[in-house]
Amino acid sequence: MNKLSQENAPILEALEKFKRRRVVPFDVPGHKRGRGNPELVGLLGEKCVGLDVNSMKPLDNLCNPVSVIRQAEELAAEAFGAEHAFLMVGGTTSAVQSMVLSVCKAGDKIILPRNVHKSVINALILCGAIPVYISPAIHSVIGIALGMEVESIEKAIGENPDAVAVLINNPTYYGICSNLTRITEIAHAHGMKMLVDEAHGTHLYFGDNLPVNAMKAGADMAAVSMHKSGGSLTQSSILLTNNGISQGHVRQIINLTQTTSASYLLLSSLDISRRNLALRGRESFAKVVEMAEYARDEINSIGGYYAYGRELIDGKSVYDFDVTKLCVYTKGIGLTGIEVYDLLRDEYDIQIEFGDIGNILAYISIGDRLRDIERLVGALEDIKRLYEGSAGEITFGDFVQPTIVYSPRQSFYAEKESLPLENTAGRICGEFVMCYPPGIPILAPGELVTKEIIDHILYSREKGCSLQGANDPLVNQLQVIKE
Repeated sequence: MNKLSQENAPILEALEKFKRRRVVPFDVPGHKRGRGNPELVGLLGEKCVGLDVNSMKPLDNLCNPVSVIRQAEELAAEAFGAEHAFLMVGGTTSAVQSMVLSVCKAGDKIILPRNVHKSVINALILCGAIPVYISPAIHSVIGIALGMEVESIEKAIGENPDAVAVLINNPTYYGICSNLTRITEIAHAHGMKMLVDEAHGTHLYFGDNLPVNAMKAGADMAAVSMHKSGGSLTQSSILLTNNGISQGHVRQIINLTQTTSASYLLLSSLDISRRNLALRGRESFAKVVEMAEYARDEINSIGGYYAYGRELIDGKSVYDFDVTKLCVYTKGIGLTGIEVYDLLRDEYDIQIEFGDIGNILAYISIGDRLRDIERLVGALEDIKRLYEGSAGEITFGDFVQPTIVYSPRQSFYAEKESLPLENTAGRICGEFVMCYPPGIPILAPGELVTKEIIDHILYSREKGCSLQGANDPLVNQLQVIKE
């Protein structure tokens, strides 16, 4: 294949060439370029539906790419500084799970923080690996989990020298970054793979004066959500590999669960977004940083709120901070994050990323405008004036560090019974309970249910958090392992 430059977008170019040929479709999808579903065309438009096509020789195949998809992956690897990049159409959930499944098998130990995304624990259920959890420090004021301290990693490795990998989420949803380079060096010195859930770090590869990205830090694999800060369509992601990780093995792992009918809308969006970031990313993310810092200053000038930033850096539990994350602690105005989240949406037509018990997150990225930032700041000022009150006794999920009794896989497949939530203290949980977003489990299969955890679930529900993962969508009942 001819050498391409970052100005190319091979999947896009192949789709454009295909469209010009006006091929008569006797394949799937059955809507036949939208002719069989005019309402879908009315919603999405002829151009979009006309590009919703099936894999074929001119367009390559994601399961075994040999032409344009392979070229797009090679360009992505080059842009991200990786040995290889896999285009993923099952979201970063699929990328994270493929990353874990590529290095762990049944009975293997993996060292990781407890506040990982549910996709990580789901991967442990699938492969049977055993988690060795490290409890991150908790900020004494804002109540969020901080980064992985080097000393904690060294202690966990010393106590579990047979572990095969270390996994961390970097940056966290709240912008907290660990000393990724040093942790990677320690993991490698003990023969362990370094895996990074980099769902919220696409911009770290293309911005200046931002925390180090996983590939530059020397990590072996990283899962990157291009659709979050990178501008691609929802559900599109990239899995990066480094340090001689077998491309063929990882592809086989991905193909265990990934669709054989990949969406060319998602694939082309990855291709186009990679090109955009490679050519214009530094300029774009410089503006993102400027807008986020402006918003941070304006919100802090209101009073009551605390939009935190680089001042959290202490070189240990907060080794660095991603300033593009506009996280705001709301307890100072007497409201929970989820209450402010609901008010912004219902009263001001502003949809932010999430609200939890104590914080909100407004995701600032390449599509934002300064006037929208000003509208957000004005709404927050209005909310303080109109709704300031008392949030009551706020507890934080990250303070709750459950006791692990059984492995996730053993617990997930164990025989269970359903009990009223209030009656489950002292029992072993058989399912997930989490607020989504961010999707960090309050409880996971195999963990001991305590009164503190029950109170936190009840408080979260009372304040309007979206509870997910449990068999009972309202979590009035909880599945526990039969005694």
